Order: sequence, then structure tokens, then C-alpha cells
Amino acid sequence: MLNKKVLDVLNSQINFEFFSSNIYLQMSSWCDYNGYPGCSAFFRRQAQEELVHMNKFFDYIAEKDECPLVGAIDAPATEYKSLLEVFEKSLEHEKEVTSRINNIAAVSFEDKDFSTFNFVQFFITEQIEEEANFRKILDKFRLAGEDKRGLFFLDREVEQFNTQLLSTAGTATA
Repeated sequence: MLNKKVLDVLNSQINFEFFSSNIYLQMSSWCDYNGYPGCSAFFRRQAQEELVHMNKFFDYIAEKDECPLVGAIDAPATEYKSLLEVFEKSLEHEKEVTSRINNIAAVSFEDKDFSTFNFVQFFITEQIEEEANFRKILDKFRLAGEDKRGLFFLDREVEQFNTQLLSTAGTATA
């Protein structure tokens, strides 16, 4: 059994992961519509990864003999000024995810729920990688600027980066 405070932050994270998936799916759609197929594929992979995370939280709660709760989520933004803004918003969102994951760790540690504290360590490590990946991509944006040719090559590079992530991920996120 989980303490109510721990259960509440875990259930909240289920919904936030689902929301995160929808954000990235919408970003994928925006990228595809605006002619960035490499970035579209990258965000589609991000959306799928968030669903995997959602299910990990869901399953963990169920394994602890509790009832996971799925609540309503808001619709994600649909319009962006530029591809750069899409990636800036993504990094902002990942920082929010990191904050929420750290809160779960703090609440579970405070409650001396070391099982949950141990469970969330995977996500802490994951967030370090996620933020670093988005920062690397944003660094390339700063080099390429808003030049259409630069964006074309950046889109291709993000596609290659996505392929590398897929090949190194294996079953790590499954």
C-alpha cells in the first residue's frame, strides 16, 4: 500500500506523462505539416516514449495494490512561430517533467517509501538524458540560425540523431 501523498503524486504523473505524449504528438504534426519530416519523426518517438513512461507509473501503482487513476488532460498547443520555438518549448517542458520527478523522489523519501524512491531513480536518470538531448539540438539551432538551408540540414541531422537514439535505446524505455 502507498501513502496517500505518494499515491497522489504518482497518479498525477500518470496524467502528466499522457499530456506529455500529446504535446509531442502535436509537435510532430506541426513539424510534418511545416516540412520537417526528421523533426516530426523525432517528436513521434518522444510521444511514444512518454506513453511507455505513463504505463510504467500505471503498472507500478497497480503492483502496489492500488488503483491507478487516469484523469482529464488539457489539449496541447497547436501553433508555433518556428521550429526553434518547438524545441525551446520542448526543453521547457522537460524541465517541468524533471521538477515533477524530483518531487516524487522527495515525497517518497520523506515518507520513507524506499520502494517508490528506488522506482523513480530510472526517471531521474532519464530526465538528465532528455534535457541534455534537447540542449544539444538547441545548440545546433543557434549555429544554424533561421536560414532555410540550415534548417533543412538541421532537420536531417535531428532525423539521424533520432535514429541513433532508437538504436541505443533498445528496450531501455520499454
